Amino acid sequence: MIVDFHVHSTSSDGTLSPKELALEALSKNFRAIALTDHDNANGVEEFTSASLIASIPSPSPCARIAGIELSIEPGASFDKFHLLGLGIDPKNEKLKKFLRSILAGRNERNKKILENFSRLGIEIASEDIANYSNGEVLARPHFARWLMLHGYSPSIKEAFAKFLLPDSPRQTRCYEERYHPSQEEAFDVIHSAGGLCIMAHPKYWRRNWKDIGPDFDAAEKELKRLKEAGLDGIEALYEANTIEENITFTRIANRLKVLKSCGSDFHGANKPTIHLGMEATEEFISPLLEKLAAAQN
Repeated sequence: MIVDFHVHSTSSDGTLSPKELALEALSKNFRAIALTDHDNANGVEEFTSASLIASIPSPSPCARIAGIELSIEPGASFDKFHLLGLGIDPKNEKLKKFLRSILAGRNERNKKILENFSRLGIEIASEDIANYSNGEVLARPHFARWLMLHGYSPSIKEAFAKFLLPDSPRQTRCYEERYHPSQEEAFDVIHSAGGLCIMAHPKYWRRNWKDIGPDFDAAEKELKRLKEAGLDGIEALYEANTIEENITFTRIANRLKVLKSCGSDFHGANKPTIHLGMEATEEFISPLLEKLAAAQN
């Protein structure tokens, strides 16, 4: 079956609208798809609209899941922890208050990034870059697209490498850290909003794992602790994983008895090599689908 529990729209840093993503999944008979924009659920209502069903020739049984992606405290000796909240209620007041605090942290970080570019002689007007975000959440891909379209980089990927990564060259680095809520707070908020807490792309948990491969023993040990703290599962199948990583993270999830998810991290033209949808077996994905269905009833 085709599923995708990690997808971004124009409500954060993707280039397809929530409606376009939903129609793509419905027309291609996906079993399930989750909209997981960064730090907001503004596109969920459009994404899950019942009127979309009437616009395709054959109504699809595709489940459209309300989701979100949060960047949270990674934990000691780790570098990056992205948390997917799947099956959330976007109208939950505790969640909305939490997201307002995260947005304030993003805005403060973006102000510092603009100041860093100014020091390099690259003047980016705040009202100009805001037009690239299509909403409240302005993120690094929007800066990267601005740089490419204004001749400062030949591609979004190279704009990131030169300016927008923690390990970009010191002379051109404009990257700034931003506020990351604690793991415990994030788990509590997602659960309060009726969602499941799924770790996205564990292969990126430490920065150097991208190049040398994950330390699976260290990952399993910390995932065991996170399960006790409230983590419900991991994105065991991920578009950028090697076959070994898919197999090993799946085995870790099975040993720890946590849910397994599957995601592409689709961003449209902002990550043009990544395609929407991934193949998963019924056996692999049915526990997650069952949990999501139970939470919605």
